[in-house]
Amino acid sequence: MNTKFLNTLLLIHKHGSMAEAGRRLNLTHGAVAQQIRALEGELNVALVTRAGHTVHLTEAGMRILDKARDIQSSIDELTSLAKSDEVRGELRLGAGNTSLHSVVPYVLARLVRKHPQVNVMINPGYSADFYPAVESKELDAAIATQAPYALPKSLNWQLLREEPFVLLAAQRHAARAPLDLLRRQPFIRYERNSWTGQMIGRYLKGLGLQPRERFELNSLESIALMVHLDLGVAIVPLAANLMGPQLRIVALPLGDYGEPRRFGLIWSRSSPKTGLIQAFLEAARLEYRAHAAALVERGRGRAGRPQA
Repeated sequence: MNTKFLNTLLLIHKHGSMAEAGRRLNLTHGAVAQQIRALEGELNVALVTRAGHTVHLTEAGMRILDKARDIQSSIDELTSLAKSDEVRGELRLGAGNTSLHSVVPYVLARLVRKHPQVNVMINPGYSADFYPAVESKELDAAIATQAPYALPKSLNWQLLREEPFVLLAAQRHAARAPLDLLRRQPFIRYERNSWTGQMIGRYLKGLGLQPRERFELNSLESIALMVHLDLGVAIVPLAANLMGPQLRIVALPLGDYGEPRRFGLIWSRSSPKTGLIQAFLEAARLEYRAHAAALVERGRGRAGRPQA
C-alpha cells in the first residue's frame, strides 16, 4: 500500500474536496481520484462518496481515519529520526486572528530563516477548539489562551505572553476615570462566551457593574476600531497589535483587575514532531520577547502621553 494515498484521504476528509486536496498536494483532480480508487481497490471497500459539491468519507472511510492518522504520524516520525540533525517537515499550527495579525508572522519569519526546510500549515480558530485538536493530533501545536481548567497529562503548555486587561477609550476620554467611563459610556463587550469574555464578565460582576451594552463581538482589532470611532468603551486584554499609531485611543489601566490573559504554545507530549515544535517554540519565545521590548521602547518614546 502506498502510504501517500492515506495522506490524500486525510486531506479529502479535512477539506471535503478532491480538488482542494489536489491543490494542497500539487496534483490534478484526476490524480487524486486515481489514488483514492487504488486505495479502495487494495482495501476492497468504498472510502469516499459525493454529496452535491462536497466529498465525504463513507462509514468504512471513517472507521480507518484514526489509524490513517497514526500511520501518517509514524511516517513523519521516521522522517524526523532519519534526519535528526536537520529540523524539517510540516507543522500544523493553530492560531487566533489576533496572534496572526501581530507576532505570529514574525515568528514564522524567524523560524524559516533558521530552518528553511520547515513549512507550516496554519489553521485559524479559537483557543477553546485548539486544545482538543492538539490532543487528537489534528494539530501539532497551537498558540492559545491558557485554558481555564487543568490540562490532561498528554498536553504541554508553555507561556509566551501575559496581557493585562485595560479599558480602551477614545482619546478625548484620556483624563477620565475608568470606572466613571464604564458607568456613563456605551460598552463594547468582548464576546461573553469566550474564555476572555468570561474573565471580563467576572470582573464586571465583582464590581457590581452593568454597563450599557451597545455591541458584542469576538475581534480585538474591530473593537479597537470601534473605540477609535468613539462608539463606546471596552475592556480588553492589551494585545500585541492593539495600540497602533493610526488609532486615536488610549488604554487606561484597571488597577483592581486580577489575572492577566496568558498566551502560550500547546502541543502533545507524544508528538512525533518534537524537534520541529521545539524549534517553533524557540522562535516564538525570542520573537515575543523582542516584541515586548519594542512596546516598552515605544512607550518611552511617547512619554507624557496616555499610555497602556
